Amino acid sequence: MPKTQTAPKKHRVAPHPAGSNHSSKSSLKNSDLLKLNYFMRLTREFEDAVYRMYQQGKIVGGAYSGRGNEATAVASALALEPDDYLFPLHRDMGAHLVKGQTLRNLFLQYLGREEGPARARDGTGHYVDAKLRIYGNVSHLGAMIPVAVGVALASKIKKERTIAVTYIGDGGSNVGEVHEGLAMASVQRLPFVLIIENNQYAYSTPISKQFSAKNLSDRALGYGIPGVTVDGTDVLAMYHACKEAYDRARKGGGPSIIESRTMRMMGHAAHDNAWYVPKKLLDEWKKKDPVELFEKHLLNKGILTKASLAAMVKEILAIIDESQKYAEERQMPSTPVGPDIVYAS
Repeated sequence: MPKTQTAPKKHRVAPHPAGSNHSSKSSLKNSDLLKLNYFMRLTREFEDAVYRMYQQGKIVGGAYSGRGNEATAVASALALEPDDYLFPLHRDMGAHLVKGQTLRNLFLQYLGREEGPARARDGTGHYVDAKLRIYGNVSHLGAMIPVAVGVALASKIKKERTIAVTYIGDGGSNVGEVHEGLAMASVQRLPFVLIIENNQYAYSTPISKQFSAKNLSDRALGYGIPGVTVDGTDVLAMYHACKEAYDRARKGGGPSIIESRTMRMMGHAAHDNAWYVPKKLLDEWKKKDPVELFEKHLLNKGILTKASLAAMVKEILAIIDESQKYAEERQMPSTPVGPDIVYAS
C-alpha cells in the first residue's frame, strides 16, 4: 500500500497486472477477507439483477452499475465504524450493503414501492437511512461534499469520534462545490475523507479531456492535506488506504483525499451502451476485474475453495431472488406525492 503524503511526488500506484498478488500488508483476518469477497460478489449479482429488471420494464428511471468499482465501495465501507457517516454515490452499492442496508429495502427502493426507504418518491440511491447513517446520494454530485463536510463539522463540535466519508467521480471532482467543501474541511481540520472514483469517464468524456493533472490526488497539496492514489481494483490496497485516512481523521488529523484508479465497465446508466469507449481499453480493464481477481487470490491462498465459492454464489442468488420477489409483491404508492411527504421526512 502506498504511503500517504502531502506532496505529489511518486504516489501514484498503477493497476496491478492481472493475476498478481494483492497488497501484502494486511491486519485482516481470513474471516474479514471472506467478508470483502462476499460483499463484492453480492454487489455484482445485485446490480446485475437490477439491470435485468430495468430491461424487463420493472424499473422506471435510472439504473446504475458499479461494475469495476466494487473493490472501492466495499473496502471503503468495511474500514468504517458503525457510527460513521456515509454519503455514497450511484456506483457505491457495495457501501450500502456493507453498512447494513438490506436487499429487500434496496429492491423496494428501485421498484418504487411504498415501503421503500424513499416511500416510492424515488427509484434509485436517493434515500436516507438515519439508523444506518447512510445519506445518499445528491444527484448534483458536487453538492454532496459540502453536506458531508457539514456533518463532519457537527461531529467535531459535538466531540464525537465519528467521521464523514463521501465520494465523487473524476468528472464531478471539477465542480466548484468540491473545492469549497475541501477548503473548509482543511482549514477546520474536520474528520472528513473524500474518495475520488477515477473511473476514466465522466458520462462520455474521457479523463484526457477533463484535467491535465497526473493524479487527481495531487490536488490535496493545494489544501495542505494528505492525498494518495490507489489501485482501485485491489480491494486490500483500498482498504488499507481508507483505514489509514479514517484513523488519522478520527484522531484529529483532518481530512484526506483518496483517488481510486478503476474503470467504469458499463455505460453511465442502463440506457447507455458505452459505444464511445474503445473496445481495446475495456478489454485491458476486464483483465483487472476486482471481483474475479480477489476470488482468484483467495483461491490461490487456500482461503476459498471452488466448492465454498460455488456455495456462496448459490446463497447470494437465492437471497437476491427472495428479496426481489418480496419487493415485487409489495404495493405501489397509494397516495400522491405532496409537500407533506417532502417536509415531514
